[in-house]
Amino acid sequence: MQITNRTRLLEAGAVVLTGLGKFIFMDMLEWRLPYIATACLAWLAYVLYRRSQSPGILAYWGFTTVGFWRTFGLLLPFAVALVVVFYLLGNHWGTNRLNWGILPIMLLYPLWGIVQQFLIVGLIGKNLRDLEQPKLALWAVILLTATVFAVVHFPFLLLVTGTFGLALVYTWLYLQGHNLLVLGIYHGWLGGFFFYSLLARDPWQEVFGGLVF
Repeated sequence: MQITNRTRLLEAGAVVLTGLGKFIFMDMLEWRLPYIATACLAWLAYVLYRRSQSPGILAYWGFTTVGFWRTFGLLLPFAVALVVVFYLLGNHWGTNRLNWGILPIMLLYPLWGIVQQFLIVGLIGKNLRDLEQPKLALWAVILLTATVFAVVHFPFLLLVTGTFGLALVYTWLYLQGHNLLVLGIYHGWLGGFFFYSLLARDPWQEVFGGLVF
């Protein structure tokens, strides 16, 4: 897959701008659902455009079932262990807010998780790794990618710490050829439990609470 350095840097820059938009539209203006929907649609349009120009780009980015179950099985015991840890710590700290709202979050949040993994490890991590000039060491790519992902979750320091650690592992796995879709799914599931158990936050109410069904 022949991709110019300019395209790689522009894609990475666009991801950073998307992250900066989170501070304005989600944190300051509290337009959570409109921002997430707009970001997803905009990037979907870009993905479709790139696919029309380069038919092999989806497989290059990791939108493939290759290695799906291998990656799923590899991460399953770690994910279960983390969920147990989240729950126990939440009980100890008095932050558990588990309720029925986590069920739709477990279905919807993995979709947002796939988007985030695509943007962070796909368009930042992979683009930095495959740059022709300057050529970055693997550890530098992983560290830079994890730092960007963590900063986007400021000012929630516990979330910053958690996402930094998650991105270190996920970026390394992705660059070793593990399945992007699985990483996004686990991102959504772990993120959901993290919010409800450790941050005492209810993402369902934060995003959809103002809507009338």
